[in-house]
Amino acid sequence: MRYTLDIQPTAHRDLRSLSPEIARRVVSKLALLEDDLGGDVKRLTRHTPAHRLRVGDYRVLFDIVGPTVVVQRVIHRSKAYD
Repeated sequence: MRYTLDIQPTAHRDLRSLSPEIARRVVSKLALLEDDLGGDVKRLTRHTPAHRLRVGDYRVLFDIVGPTVVVQRVIHRSKAYD
């Protein structure tokens, strides 16, 4: 199934705060989400947003709303699950 990405303003700010190299890696992994949720995706229990994509030491936190992946945050793993 194909998904469309909806990157929220907080995720845009998170991406801008990353180093260019890490931001490029995250953006390339985000492209995989559009194609049947490719990548290291896991459903989270007792956490909102309900899914995460692992990109090295960073986590992309997102929800799935119908055919749309709503990206909420791009954050270091040490702060992702607080």
